[in-house]
Amino acid sequence: MQNTRDFAARQLVAIDKGARLDSITSEFENSKIYQSKFSQRDRAFIRLLTRVSLRRRGQIDDILRHFIDRPLPKQHAKELALLRIGVAQLIFLDISAHAAVNATVEAVNQNHLKGLLNAVLRRVAAEGKIIESGQDQQFINTPSWLWNLCSNSYGVETAREIAEAHLQEPPLDLTSIKSPSSWKKELGAEILPTGTLRVREKGNIINLPGFNEGAWWVQDVAASFPALLLLNALPKHPSNYLIADYCAAPGGKTSQLLAAGAKVFSIDRSRFRLGLLENNLKRLGLRGNLIDTDAIRWIPKEKMEAVLIDSPCSASGTIRRHPDLPWRKNTESANKLIASQDQLLASAASNLKPGGILVYSVCSLDPLEGEVRIKNLLQSDSKLFRVPVEPAEIGGLDEAVTPEGDVRTLPCYLKSQGGMDGFFISRLQRKK
Repeated sequence: MQNTRDFAARQLVAIDKGARLDSITSEFENSKIYQSKFSQRDRAFIRLLTRVSLRRRGQIDDILRHFIDRPLPKQHAKELALLRIGVAQLIFLDISAHAAVNATVEAVNQNHLKGLLNAVLRRVAAEGKIIESGQDQQFINTPSWLWNLCSNSYGVETAREIAEAHLQEPPLDLTSIKSPSSWKKELGAEILPTGTLRVREKGNIINLPGFNEGAWWVQDVAASFPALLLLNALPKHPSNYLIADYCAAPGGKTSQLLAAGAKVFSIDRSRFRLGLLENNLKRLGLRGNLIDTDAIRWIPKEKMEAVLIDSPCSASGTIRRHPDLPWRKNTESANKLIASQDQLLASAASNLKPGGILVYSVCSLDPLEGEVRIKNLLQSDSKLFRVPVEPAEIGGLDEAVTPEGDVRTLPCYLKSQGGMDGFFISRLQRKK
Protein backbone atom coordinates (compact mmCIF):
# COMPACT_ATOMS: atom_id res chain seq x y z
CA MET A 1 0.00 0.00 0.00
CA GLN A 2 1.39 3.40 -0.95
CA ASN A 3 1.94 5.82 1.91
CA THR A 4 0.38 9.28 1.47
CA ARG A 5 3.03 10.82 3.75
CA ASP A 6 5.75 9.39 1.51
CA PHE A 7 4.28 11.10 -1.57
CA ALA A 8 3.84 14.40 0.27
CA ALA A 9 7.44 14.25 1.52
CA ARG A 10 8.77 13.57 -1.95
CA GLN A 11 6.98 16.68 -3.20
CA LEU A 12 8.54 18.80 -0.45
CA VAL A 13 12.01 17.46 -1.28
CA ALA A 14 11.52 18.30 -4.95
CA ILE A 15 10.43 21.84 -4.03
CA ASP A 16 13.53 22.32 -1.87
CA LYS A 17 15.57 21.38 -4.94
CA GLY A 18 13.90 24.13 -6.95
CA ALA A 19 10.76 22.51 -8.39
CA ARG A 20 7.52 24.50 -8.46
CA LEU A 21 4.64 23.15 -6.41
CA ASP A 22 2.14 23.26 -9.28
CA SER A 23 4.58 21.51 -11.64
CA ILE A 24 5.57 18.79 -9.21
CA THR A 25 1.95 18.24 -8.18
CA SER A 26 0.93 17.82 -11.82
CA GLU A 27 3.82 15.40 -12.41
CA PHE A 28 2.87 13.28 -9.40
CA GLU A 29 -0.86 13.31 -10.10
CA ASN A 30 -0.32 12.23 -13.71
CA SER A 31 1.88 9.29 -12.69
CA LYS A 32 0.41 5.78 -13.02
CA ILE A 33 1.21 4.88 -9.40
CA TYR A 34 -0.57 7.94 -8.11
CA GLN A 35 -3.66 7.37 -10.21
CA SER A 36 -3.90 3.65 -9.48
CA LYS A 37 -3.03 3.58 -5.78
CA PHE A 38 -4.66 6.68 -4.32
CA SER A 39 -8.33 7.49 -3.96
CA GLN A 40 -9.67 11.02 -4.38
CA ARG A 41 -9.64 11.30 -0.59
CA ASP A 42 -5.97 10.23 -0.45
CA ARG A 43 -5.06 12.75 -3.14
CA ALA A 44 -6.79 15.54 -1.25
CA PHE A 45 -4.92 14.51 1.90
CA ILE A 46 -1.55 14.59 0.10
CA ARG A 47 -2.35 18.06 -1.19
CA LEU A 48 -3.35 19.17 2.30
CA LEU A 49 -0.18 17.79 3.90
CA THR A 50 2.05 19.46 1.34
CA ARG A 51 0.38 22.86 1.48
CA VAL A 52 0.06 23.08 5.25
CA SER A 53 3.72 22.05 5.59
CA LEU A 54 4.66 24.93 3.28
CA ARG A 55 2.30 27.56 4.72
CA ARG A 56 3.41 26.78 8.28
CA ARG A 57 7.04 25.98 7.53
CA GLY A 58 8.43 28.70 9.78
CA GLN A 59 6.45 27.49 12.77
CA ILE A 60 7.17 23.84 12.00
CA ASP A 61 10.94 24.37 11.81
CA ASP A 62 10.88 26.40 15.02
CA ILE A 63 9.10 23.56 16.82
CA LEU A 64 11.55 21.00 15.46
CA ARG A 65 14.51 23.04 16.73
CA HIS A 66 13.28 22.39 20.27
CA PHE A 67 13.63 18.64 19.79
CA ILE A 68 16.57 18.16 17.42
CA ASP A 69 20.05 19.08 18.63
CA ARG A 70 21.51 19.67 15.18
CA PRO A 71 20.12 19.90 11.63
CA LEU A 72 19.82 16.69 9.63
CA PRO A 73 22.48 16.31 6.91
CA LYS A 74 21.46 17.12 3.33
CA GLN A 75 21.34 13.44 2.40
CA HIS A 76 18.43 13.05 4.79
CA ALA A 77 16.22 15.60 3.04
CA LYS A 78 13.31 13.17 2.86
CA GLU A 79 13.45 12.49 6.60
CA LEU A 80 13.40 16.24 7.29
CA ALA A 81 10.37 16.53 5.00
CA LEU A 82 8.66 13.73 6.90
CA LEU A 83 9.36 15.47 10.20
CA ARG A 84 7.76 18.64 8.84
CA ILE A 85 4.76 16.65 7.65
CA GLY A 86 4.53 14.98 11.05
CA VAL A 87 4.46 18.33 12.85
CA ALA A 88 1.86 19.65 10.39
CA GLN A 89 -0.40 16.72 11.25
CA LEU A 90 0.09 16.91 15.01
CA ILE A 91 -0.09 20.68 15.50
CA PHE A 92 -2.09 22.16 12.63
CA LEU A 93 -4.33 19.32 11.39
CA ASP A 94 -5.15 17.74 14.77
CA ILE A 95 -4.64 14.21 13.48
CA SER A 96 -4.35 11.71 16.32
CA ALA A 97 -0.80 11.17 17.57
CA HIS A 98 -1.04 7.43 16.99
CA ALA A 99 -2.05 7.78 13.33
CA ALA A 100 0.24 10.70 12.53
CA VAL A 101 3.39 9.27 14.15
CA ASN A 102 3.02 5.67 12.99
CA ALA A 103 2.15 6.46 9.37
CA THR A 104 4.89 9.09 9.09
CA VAL A 105 7.60 6.86 10.58
CA GLU A 106 6.46 4.03 8.30
CA ALA A 107 7.44 6.21 5.31
CA VAL A 108 11.08 6.42 6.47
CA ASN A 109 13.33 4.41 4.15
CA GLN A 110 16.44 4.33 6.32
CA ASN A 111 15.72 2.07 9.29
CA HIS A 112 18.36 3.63 11.53
CA LEU A 113 16.42 6.92 11.40
CA LYS A 114 13.02 5.48 12.26
CA GLY A 115 13.82 5.69 15.96
CA LEU A 116 14.82 9.34 15.71
CA LEU A 117 11.65 10.37 13.88
CA ASN A 118 9.49 8.34 16.23
CA ALA A 119 11.05 9.96 19.30
CA VAL A 120 10.93 13.51 17.91
CA LEU A 121 7.32 13.26 16.76
CA ARG A 122 6.17 11.76 20.05
CA ARG A 123 7.73 14.70 21.87
CA VAL A 124 6.06 17.07 19.43
CA ALA A 125 2.74 15.38 20.17
CA ALA A 126 3.29 15.90 23.89
CA GLU A 127 4.83 19.39 23.96
CA GLY A 128 4.41 20.97 20.53
CA LYS A 129 1.11 22.74 21.21
CA ILE A 130 2.67 24.64 24.10
CA ILE A 131 5.45 25.92 21.84
CA GLU A 132 2.97 26.79 19.09
CA SER A 133 0.87 28.87 21.46
CA GLY A 134 3.79 31.24 22.03
CA GLN A 135 4.78 31.70 18.38
CA ASP A 136 4.28 34.88 16.35
CA GLN A 137 2.73 33.01 13.44
CA GLN A 138 2.57 35.90 10.94
CA PHE A 139 6.22 36.83 11.43
CA ILE A 140 7.72 33.37 11.82
CA ASN A 141 6.09 31.92 8.69
CA THR A 142 7.35 34.78 6.52
CA PRO A 143 10.97 34.55 5.26
CA SER A 144 13.00 37.66 6.04
CA TRP A 145 13.16 38.83 2.41
CA LEU A 146 9.36 38.80 2.15
CA TRP A 147 8.77 40.34 5.57
CA ASN A 148 11.15 43.20 4.80
CA LEU A 149 9.50 43.78 1.41
CA CYS A 150 5.99 43.95 2.86
CA SER A 151 6.80 45.92 6.02
CA ASN A 152 8.97 48.45 4.18
CA SER A 153 6.42 48.89 1.37
CA TYR A 154 3.14 48.83 3.31
CA GLY A 155 3.96 49.10 7.01
CA VAL A 156 4.24 46.45 9.74
CA GLU A 157 0.50 46.24 10.45
CA THR A 158 -0.34 45.59 6.80
CA ALA A 159 2.60 43.17 6.52
CA ARG A 160 0.98 41.15 9.31
CA GLU A 161 -2.36 41.17 7.50
CA ILE A 162 -0.66 39.99 4.30
CA ALA A 163 1.15 37.24 6.20
CA GLU A 164 -2.14 36.12 7.77
CA ALA A 165 -3.74 35.94 4.32
CA HIS A 166 -0.87 33.71 3.16
CA LEU A 167 -1.75 31.17 5.87
CA GLN A 168 -5.26 30.63 4.51
CA GLU A 169 -6.23 28.26 1.69
CA PRO A 170 -7.81 30.56 -0.93
CA PRO A 171 -11.19 30.02 -2.55
CA LEU A 172 -11.49 29.26 -6.26
CA ASP A 173 -12.27 32.24 -8.49
CA LEU A 174 -13.90 31.76 -11.89
CA THR A 175 -14.63 34.16 -14.75
CA SER A 176 -17.68 33.16 -16.79
CA ILE A 177 -18.19 33.51 -20.53
CA LYS A 178 -21.71 34.85 -20.12
CA SER A 179 -23.77 35.93 -17.12
CA PRO A 180 -22.20 34.72 -13.85
CA SER A 181 -25.64 34.52 -12.26
CA SER A 182 -26.52 31.61 -14.54
CA TRP A 183 -23.86 29.46 -12.80
CA LYS A 184 -24.12 30.80 -9.27
CA LYS A 185 -26.53 28.16 -7.99
CA GLU A 186 -24.95 25.17 -9.74
CA LEU A 187 -21.48 26.06 -8.46
CA GLY A 188 -22.66 27.13 -5.02
CA ALA A 189 -20.75 30.33 -5.70
CA GLU A 190 -20.72 33.87 -4.41
CA ILE A 191 -20.67 36.61 -7.05
CA LEU A 192 -18.14 39.34 -6.27
CA PRO A 193 -18.94 42.95 -7.29
CA THR A 194 -16.97 42.73 -10.56
CA GLY A 195 -18.72 39.50 -11.62
CA THR A 196 -16.16 36.92 -10.48
CA LEU A 197 -17.68 33.65 -9.26
CA ARG A 198 -16.09 32.63 -5.94
CA VAL A 199 -16.36 28.94 -5.02
CA ARG A 200 -15.51 27.64 -1.53
CA GLU A 201 -15.98 23.89 -1.96
CA LYS A 202 -13.62 23.18 -4.83
CA GLY A 203 -12.81 19.53 -5.34
CA ASN A 204 -11.36 18.64 -8.73
CA ILE A 205 -11.91 21.54 -11.13
CA ILE A 206 -12.76 19.33 -14.08
CA ASN A 207 -15.68 17.87 -12.11
CA LEU A 208 -17.30 21.25 -11.45
CA PRO A 209 -20.50 22.16 -13.31
CA GLY A 210 -19.75 24.14 -16.46
CA PHE A 211 -16.18 22.92 -17.02
CA ASN A 212 -16.96 20.60 -19.92
CA GLU A 213 -19.34 23.16 -21.39
CA GLY A 214 -16.57 25.79 -21.41
CA ALA A 215 -18.70 28.12 -19.32
CA TRP A 216 -15.85 29.60 -17.27
CA TRP A 217 -12.14 29.65 -16.61
CA VAL A 218 -10.07 29.91 -13.43
CA GLN A 219 -8.90 33.45 -12.70
CA ASP A 220 -8.33 35.23 -9.40
CA VAL A 221 -10.53 38.29 -9.02
CA ALA A 222 -7.49 40.60 -9.01
CA ALA A 223 -6.19 38.97 -12.20
CA SER A 224 -9.45 39.91 -13.92
CA PHE A 225 -8.90 43.64 -13.34
CA PRO A 226 -6.30 44.41 -16.07
CA ALA A 227 -8.47 43.32 -19.01
CA LEU A 228 -11.54 44.84 -17.37
CA LEU A 229 -9.80 48.22 -17.04
CA LEU A 230 -8.61 48.07 -20.64
CA LEU A 231 -12.12 47.31 -21.92
CA ASN A 232 -13.56 50.15 -19.82
CA ALA A 233 -11.23 52.63 -21.54
CA LEU A 234 -12.43 51.79 -25.06
CA PRO A 235 -14.98 54.36 -26.28
CA LYS A 236 -16.65 51.94 -28.71
CA HIS A 237 -17.58 48.25 -28.66
CA PRO A 238 -14.45 46.05 -28.31
CA SER A 239 -15.08 44.50 -31.73
CA ASN A 240 -13.86 47.76 -33.26
CA TYR A 241 -10.37 47.39 -31.83
CA LEU A 242 -7.11 45.53 -32.44
CA ILE A 243 -5.65 44.54 -29.08
CA ALA A 244 -2.31 42.90 -28.33
CA ASP A 245 -2.04 40.70 -25.24
CA TYR A 246 1.63 40.46 -24.31
CA CYS A 247 2.82 37.37 -22.37
CA ALA A 248 -0.68 36.02 -22.92
CA ALA A 249 -0.46 32.40 -21.75
CA PRO A 250 -2.19 30.60 -20.13
CA GLY A 251 -4.94 32.89 -21.41
CA GLY A 252 -7.22 34.34 -18.75
CA LYS A 253 -6.90 37.90 -20.04
CA THR A 254 -7.05 36.85 -23.68
CA SER A 255 -10.27 34.98 -22.86
CA GLN A 256 -11.75 38.09 -21.26
CA LEU A 257 -10.95 40.20 -24.30
CA LEU A 258 -12.23 37.64 -26.80
CA ALA A 259 -15.41 37.03 -24.82
CA ALA A 260 -16.05 40.79 -24.98
CA GLY A 261 -15.76 40.67 -28.77
CA ALA A 262 -12.28 42.17 -29.27
CA LYS A 263 -9.83 41.18 -32.02
CA VAL A 264 -6.83 39.89 -30.08
CA PHE A 265 -3.22 39.04 -30.91
CA SER A 266 -2.04 36.74 -28.11
CA ILE A 267 1.73 36.82 -27.89
CA ASP A 268 3.93 34.51 -25.84
CA ARG A 269 7.46 33.29 -26.33
CA SER A 270 6.77 29.88 -24.75
CA ARG A 271 5.42 27.37 -27.25
CA PHE A 272 4.37 25.09 -24.41
CA ARG A 273 2.40 27.84 -22.68
CA LEU A 274 0.81 28.85 -25.98
CA GLY A 275 -0.34 25.26 -26.28
CA LEU A 276 -2.06 25.59 -22.91
CA LEU A 277 -3.67 28.83 -24.09
CA GLU A 278 -4.88 27.16 -27.29
CA ASN A 279 -6.40 24.27 -25.34
CA ASN A 280 -8.12 26.66 -22.95
CA LEU A 281 -9.62 28.65 -25.81
CA LYS A 282 -10.89 25.46 -27.47
CA ARG A 283 -12.66 24.42 -24.27
CA LEU A 284 -14.23 27.87 -24.02
CA GLY A 285 -15.27 27.95 -27.67
CA LEU A 286 -13.16 31.04 -28.38
CA ARG A 287 -10.85 31.68 -31.33
CA GLY A 288 -7.77 33.82 -31.08
CA ASN A 289 -4.70 34.78 -33.08
CA LEU A 290 -1.78 33.12 -31.28
CA ILE A 291 1.74 34.36 -31.98
CA ASP A 292 4.81 32.41 -30.87
CA THR A 293 7.44 35.10 -30.34
CA ASP A 294 9.02 37.37 -27.74
CA ALA A 295 6.71 40.35 -27.33
CA ILE A 296 9.72 42.61 -26.80
CA ARG A 297 10.70 42.06 -30.45
CA TRP A 298 7.21 41.82 -31.95
CA ILE A 299 6.42 44.42 -34.63
CA PRO A 300 2.83 44.27 -35.90
CA LYS A 301 1.85 45.10 -39.49
CA GLU A 302 -0.28 47.91 -38.13
CA LYS A 303 -0.29 49.76 -34.84
CA MET A 304 -2.54 48.52 -32.04
CA GLU A 305 -5.46 50.40 -30.50
CA ALA A 306 -4.63 48.78 -27.17
CA VAL A 307 -1.91 46.67 -25.56
CA LEU A 308 -2.24 44.63 -22.39
CA ILE A 309 0.93 43.52 -20.61
CA ASP A 310 0.75 40.93 -17.84
CA SER A 311 4.49 41.01 -17.33
CA PRO A 312 6.66 38.19 -16.02
CA CYS A 313 7.51 39.08 -12.43
CA SER A 314 8.51 37.64 -9.08
CA ALA A 315 4.85 36.60 -8.54
CA SER A 316 5.01 37.51 -4.85
CA GLY A 317 1.36 38.54 -5.01
CA THR A 318 0.25 34.93 -5.63
CA ILE A 319 1.61 33.27 -2.48
CA ARG A 320 -1.93 32.43 -1.32
CA ARG A 321 -2.12 30.01 -4.25
CA HIS A 322 1.60 29.13 -4.38
CA PRO A 323 2.81 28.57 -0.79
CA ASP A 324 6.12 27.21 -2.05
CA LEU A 325 7.05 30.58 -3.52
CA PRO A 326 8.41 32.25 -0.33
CA TRP A 327 10.91 29.40 0.04
CA ARG A 328 12.03 29.46 -3.61
CA LYS A 329 12.36 33.22 -4.16
CA ASN A 330 14.45 35.99 -2.63
CA THR A 331 15.10 39.71 -3.02
CA GLU A 332 16.98 39.08 -6.27
CA SER A 333 13.93 37.57 -7.99
CA ALA A 334 12.43 40.95 -8.84
CA ASN A 335 15.74 42.59 -9.78
CA LYS A 336 16.37 39.97 -12.48
CA LEU A 337 13.16 40.86 -14.30
CA ILE A 338 13.16 44.66 -14.17
CA ALA A 339 15.05 45.08 -17.44
CA SER A 340 12.60 42.87 -19.36
CA GLN A 341 9.64 44.68 -17.78
CA ASP A 342 10.99 47.99 -19.06
CA GLN A 343 11.61 46.47 -22.49
CA LEU A 344 8.03 45.15 -22.66
CA LEU A 345 6.69 48.59 -21.76
CA ALA A 346 8.86 50.26 -24.39
CA SER A 347 7.75 47.76 -27.04
CA ALA A 348 4.09 48.23 -26.17
CA ALA A 349 4.39 52.02 -26.29
CA SER A 350 6.03 51.89 -29.71
CA ASN A 351 3.29 49.59 -31.07
CA LEU A 352 0.43 51.84 -29.94
CA LYS A 353 -1.56 54.09 -32.24
CA PRO A 354 -2.03 57.73 -31.16
CA GLY A 355 -4.80 57.66 -28.58
CA GLY A 356 -4.17 53.97 -27.90
CA ILE A 357 -4.54 52.39 -24.44
CA LEU A 358 -1.75 50.58 -22.58
CA VAL A 359 -2.46 48.52 -19.46
CA TYR A 360 0.49 47.17 -17.50
CA SER A 361 0.12 44.63 -14.70
CA VAL A 362 2.26 42.44 -12.46
CA CYS A 363 1.17 39.94 -9.81
CA SER A 364 3.92 41.23 -7.53
CA LEU A 365 3.96 42.95 -4.14
CA ASP A 366 7.24 44.67 -4.97
CA PRO A 367 6.89 48.37 -5.99
CA LEU A 368 10.09 47.98 -8.02
CA GLU A 369 8.16 45.81 -10.46
CA GLY A 370 5.06 47.98 -10.46
CA GLU A 371 4.87 51.58 -9.28
CA VAL A 372 8.54 52.33 -10.00
CA ARG A 373 8.39 50.91 -13.52
CA ILE A 374 5.45 53.16 -14.46
CA LYS A 375 7.00 56.21 -12.80
CA ASN A 376 10.19 55.71 -14.82
CA LEU A 377 8.23 55.10 -18.04
CA LEU A 378 6.21 58.30 -17.70
CA GLN A 379 9.37 60.27 -16.98
CA SER A 380 11.11 58.89 -20.07
CA ASP A 381 8.19 58.94 -22.55
CA SER A 382 6.33 62.26 -22.73
CA LYS A 383 3.82 60.83 -25.22
CA LEU A 384 2.19 58.68 -22.52
CA PHE A 385 -0.09 59.80 -19.71
CA ARG A 386 -2.04 58.00 -17.01
CA VAL A 387 -5.77 57.29 -17.29
CA PRO A 388 -6.79 57.13 -13.61
CA VAL A 389 -8.87 54.20 -12.38
CA GLU A 390 -12.10 54.84 -10.51
CA PRO A 391 -12.99 52.54 -7.57
CA ALA A 392 -16.34 51.73 -9.22
CA GLU A 393 -14.45 50.03 -12.05
CA ILE A 394 -13.11 47.39 -9.64
CA GLY A 395 -16.20 46.78 -7.61
CA GLY A 396 -15.89 49.80 -5.34
CA LEU A 397 -12.62 48.59 -3.81
CA ASP A 398 -11.52 52.10 -2.78
CA GLU A 399 -8.47 50.97 -0.81
CA ALA A 400 -6.96 49.41 -3.95
CA VAL A 401 -6.86 52.66 -5.94
CA THR A 402 -3.68 54.65 -5.30
CA PRO A 403 -3.52 58.47 -5.10
CA GLU A 404 -1.98 58.43 -8.60
CA GLY A 405 -4.94 56.50 -10.01
CA ASP A 406 -3.25 53.09 -10.36
CA VAL A 407 -4.46 49.85 -8.76
CA ARG A 408 -2.57 48.12 -5.96
CA THR A 409 -4.33 45.06 -4.54
CA LEU A 410 -3.03 43.15 -1.52
CA PRO A 411 -3.77 39.58 -0.37
CA CYS A 412 -5.50 40.92 2.74
CA TYR A 413 -8.12 42.86 0.75
CA LEU A 414 -11.60 41.28 0.71
CA LYS A 415 -10.46 39.47 3.86
CA SER A 416 -13.93 38.44 5.01
CA GLN A 417 -14.64 36.99 1.56
CA GLY A 418 -11.41 35.02 1.21
CA GLY A 419 -8.83 37.57 0.06
CA MET A 420 -7.35 38.24 -3.37
CA ASP A 421 -3.99 38.11 -5.12
CA GLY A 422 -1.57 41.02 -4.92
CA PHE A 423 -1.45 42.98 -8.19
CA PHE A 424 -0.22 46.30 -9.50
CA ILE A 425 -2.07 47.70 -12.53
CA SER A 426 -1.60 50.98 -14.37
CA ARG A 427 -3.66 52.28 -17.31
CA LEU A 428 -1.96 54.66 -19.72
CA GLN A 429 -2.81 56.34 -23.02
CA ARG A 430 -0.72 57.59 -25.90
CA LYS A 431 -1.29 61.23 -26.83
CA LYS A 432 -3.14 61.83 -30.09
